[in-house]
Amino acid sequence: MLVLALSLLFAQGGEKLMYPLTTQGFSEFLSQHEKTVAPLEREANLAWWEAATTGKEEAYAKQAELQTKLETVYTDPKAFAYLKELRAKGVVQDPKLSRQLEILYLKYLGRQLDPELLKQIIGKATAAEQKFATFRGKVNSQEVTDNQIEEVLRSSRNREERKAYWLASKQVGAALAPDVVALVKLRNQAAQKLGFRDFFALQLALNEQDEAWLFNLFDELDRLTAEAFRQLKARIDQVQGQRLGVQPEELMPWDYTDRFFQEAPNLSDLDLDAPLKDKDLVALVASFYQGIGLDPQPILARSDLFERPGKNPHAFCTDIDRQGDVRVLANVKPNQYWLDTMLHELAHGVYSYYVDRSLPYFLRADAHIFVTEGVAMLFGRLAQNARFYLAMGLIGEDQLPAFEKAMTDKLRAQALIFSRWCQVMLRFEKSLYQNPDQDLDALWWSLVERYQGLKRPAEAPKGAWASKIHIVSAPVYYHNYCLGDLYASQLHAAIVRELYPGADPANVVYVANPKVGEFFKKRVFGPGASLPWPKFVEFSTGSPLSPQVFAQQFVGQQATAAKPAK
Repeated sequence: MLVLALSLLFAQGGEKLMYPLTTQGFSEFLSQHEKTVAPLEREANLAWWEAATTGKEEAYAKQAELQTKLETVYTDPKAFAYLKELRAKGVVQDPKLSRQLEILYLKYLGRQLDPELLKQIIGKATAAEQKFATFRGKVNSQEVTDNQIEEVLRSSRNREERKAYWLASKQVGAALAPDVVALVKLRNQAAQKLGFRDFFALQLALNEQDEAWLFNLFDELDRLTAEAFRQLKARIDQVQGQRLGVQPEELMPWDYTDRFFQEAPNLSDLDLDAPLKDKDLVALVASFYQGIGLDPQPILARSDLFERPGKNPHAFCTDIDRQGDVRVLANVKPNQYWLDTMLHELAHGVYSYYVDRSLPYFLRADAHIFVTEGVAMLFGRLAQNARFYLAMGLIGEDQLPAFEKAMTDKLRAQALIFSRWCQVMLRFEKSLYQNPDQDLDALWWSLVERYQGLKRPAEAPKGAWASKIHIVSAPVYYHNYCLGDLYASQLHAAIVRELYPGADPANVVYVANPKVGEFFKKRVFGPGASLPWPKFVEFSTGSPLSPQVFAQQFVGQQATAAKPAK
């Protein structure tokens, strides 16, 4: 048994620790712990990959079993007691060892649970993920894929068709909502046993994020973007109303260009997908990364990139073993959405691949989840930059003015729209975990109306909120995408300042500049998780995390009270 194996690190009865409360003792603990968890992590990650790429029942069962075994390692109370006491005494002074101590302490803290409760949580989450991955909404009794839904919402001028496909996208939420509420209650039960208010508070603590700081930052971002978003939304409503033949005040959620109004519509008459038709997006994105000195081929060789039945319909990147086995799952189509997605996911990939492998095992990871999201978002923004298209040979000089105007508008709209969508997700999840028995549909639509300006349709099915997979598979995570956007703006400003002095940041697209890759290897990827995230942000960008640079870039004003990182 894994728990027994780890418990043998301690004397019988736990009266005397076999590892002394010294730096050397902790080093020995680390060595044994790595031998235990590294092979298990690899097996669990491979099982997850098989489940996501095949959708097979037995693959999901195997993944749940292995994940439970891995998580159970961290439930050992004796190992946790050792780490807790070592941390309290402050005897580990070496920076890398101290950082590993903090990482492992938090990992153990979040799993000091009854193994049976942990098994229930993992089992219910895995079952929900499987249902989500294999569920297909129906239109006129015919199953439709996510790509079909996205295409209709992006391009159809038939409002009845749009409505039917939008409603189909919410059917999975109606099917999953009771299971998600049950999962939320189990997660809360686990968090409260650890002394936390609820699972939301626990997750923030485990991710080294102060709740008051986080909501102050989001409140400040709300103030900075509210008026700019209001004006943008009025323009979007005018354009969409004209396209669909209705007055702006008659628009409903299915009249926007994605399922959650988290993506920016194309407000011009240009077909922004046209330059990508019949293009090999995988080869295109690979050549870009190759040109900046970040070779993606080892990642692509192991990846699964195209749509097929039973496969997870979304996109993600996963690091299998912290030794270079990094993979991307995608469902690529030749359009702007998938150009953005492939730039994004391969950014995650090169981050994991280029972390300094001489670092200790537990530091071979990103500095923080929002940091890797920020890097991915930074590269994803290139899909909305006409100068990137020009540099990659997708458009000609004569097309640049028109595409530049359309794409600049769309990128700004994307930043503002997504920041408002993140407000919904953060505040919904906090309230969801505070009271899962409340009317969650009313909560969801009140936030959607407040921050996104969308009306609740009478036809909205119950459980529409549960159609967002992150609530199941990445709980209390979504706000990190927004923090990532803020970090992306700061990081781009630092790159321009150091590698392109005097250049207009909007025109810098990195193409064929290997110095960009060197910057990322040295300042972003290389350090891995060796620094606490506030120090890392200052190391890589030169300033603490705040909304200021993001506001300058997309709103045109400075934050009036940027908050210090915590």
